[in-house]
Amino acid sequence: MDLLAVYTTVGSREAALKLAQAAVEGRLAACVQITPIESVYAWQGALQQEAEFRLLFKTTQRAHDALVQAIRALHPYQLPALYTLPVAACTDEYRAWVIDNTLAASDRPA
Repeated sequence: MDLLAVYTTVGSREAALKLAQAAVEGRLAACVQITPIESVYAWQGALQQEAEFRLLFKTTQRAHDALVQAIRALHPYQLPALYTLPVAACTDEYRAWVIDNTLAASDRPA
């Protein structure tokens, strides 16, 4: 089973915790790391600079679509940065832990 890293950013710690808790409680991610960052970007024709929180969701290919759907439903941004990277390699034990902690119960949400 392929492991994936899904990333997004939000503007507050509260929004980050809401997304992270929903993903882990729903078994759509085994773990979510939250990191404070500062972003510089163009939005609606103007240069923006803001504090944000980056979320790294540790998940599986099987849980990916449901995770993305949940993030989109709860995300506070009009246009969230939401991207997925494959995990090229990891230990067998870690892979098993992520798999054991995502979905199951007949592949949960539809």
